[in-house]
Amino acid sequence: MHRLLTVASLLPVLLGNAYAADIVPRSSHGNPHSVILFVADGLRAGMVNEQTAPTMATLMKQGVRFTNTHSLFPTFTTPNASAMATGHYIGDTGDFSNFIYSGFSVPGGGGSLTPFLESDPVLGDVDEHFAGNYLNETTILRAAAEAGFSTATIGKLGPALIFDHSKEGRQQTIIADDSTGRAGGVPLSAEVQAALQKAGLPTQAPTRGDNGKSGDATTPGTRAANIEQQTWFADLATRIVLPMFKQRQKPFALVFWSRDPDGTQHNQGDSLQRLIPGINGATSLAAI
Repeated sequence: MHRLLTVASLLPVLLGNAYAADIVPRSSHGNPHSVILFVADGLRAGMVNEQTAPTMATLMKQGVRFTNTHSLFPTFTTPNASAMATGHYIGDTGDFSNFIYSGFSVPGGGGSLTPFLESDPVLGDVDEHFAGNYLNETTILRAAAEAGFSTATIGKLGPALIFDHSKEGRQQTIIADDSTGRAGGVPLSAEVQAALQKAGLPTQAPTRGDNGKSGDATTPGTRAANIEQQTWFADLATRIVLPMFKQRQKPFALVFWSRDPDGTQHNQGDSLQRLIPGINGATSLAAI
C-alpha cells in the first residue's frame, strides 16, 4: 500500500492548486502519497488537549500545528468547504454563504431563487445551470481522480459532496452523506452496497435522531451527541472504503467531514435560557 499521509486539520493547501499535474503529493522517492483530509466541523483549537481530545492532541504533536488558522467566512460551512475543496478563495468560487442567489428557480430547493446549498439535489441543480460546475474551479478530489487516484468523500450533507460535486464525481467517487440511501441522495455503487451488506452494515445512512432536535426558547435542545450517524460514517470509511482502496493497489484521496462537534454544539440543550455552560457543556464535550 502507498504511504499514507494523514491530516487532521482544515488544509486546502494539501494538494495545492487544483490541477492534476500539480496536486499529487509525492514522497521523497517520487511515489504518490495517499491522503486523508479529516475536518472536525466546529472544533475549536483550544479544545484540542490531553483532557478533551487526547487522540487529536496526539496527532497534532506527531504532525504539524498551525497557529494562525482561521475561517474564510465565519461561520458558514459551504464557503469554507469550497475553499478547502478547490484551494481558491471565495471570490473565485462565488460561494459566499450557505445559500446562493441562483438567478433561477431551483427545483431541488423548492423553486427558490436562493436555495440552501447543503443539499445534494440543490448542488446538482446549480451545477447543471452553471455549465456543470457552479464553483467554476476544479476540486482536489476531481483532480485526484483524473490523476488516477481512488477517491471518496464521506460525512456532512453539503460539504462532503462539494469536494467532488460534478457529474463525473457522482459517478466515479464514493460519496456518502446524510442522504445516502434516500431520495435525492447520490447512490452508492453496487460494489460498495454489497460490501456494506457483507459487513452487516445498513446501506442507508442513519438519521441524526435526537441529535437533530434543536429545541426552542422553552424546550431544551439535544442532550445526545451524534453517535449513531457518525459511527456509520466511520464504519463506512474504515471497514469498507479503506480496505477497498487497499485492494486496488493505487493511491487514494479520502475526505471525511465530521458534522460533530458543530452539529451538537448548535443544538445542545445544556443552556436553556442561560449563557453558561453554552457550548462547553456535557453534550458538546461528548460530541468532541
